[in-house]
Amino acid sequence: MYAILIVFIVCSLYLAIIYNLTYSEGNRSGELIKFSNKGYVFKTWEGEISQGLSGNKIFAFSVLDSDAEIIQKLQDLQGKYVKVTYIERYKTLPWWGDTTYFTVEVKEEKSPFLNSK
Repeated sequence: MYAILIVFIVCSLYLAIIYNLTYSEGNRSGELIKFSNKGYVFKTWEGEISQGLSGNKIFAFSVLDSDAEIIQKLQDLQGKYVKVTYIERYKTLPWWGDTTYFTVEVKEEKSPFLNSK
């Protein structure tokens, strides 16, 4: 009986730490080149931002299903230059996403590669 209780407490503590503690926070900017809902068992929202001229530097991120407003914005901004604010978690769970980077805000930005005249 105590063994089951200990396992339950340890698992609950592990999930609480993974969900609530963040490793880092920050912003990334680039062209939104991919945003899709993928997965066999767990469908998760995954995106990629190209941060270089030739697409050689890619930032991959995930969006939680509960962030419907961010999902809609990213779908609307596909192919445009965006700035995403993210939190990085220590670990992820299969139903959250493929990466440890989770977008919490997205804004359209002016591309530094376009000449303004």
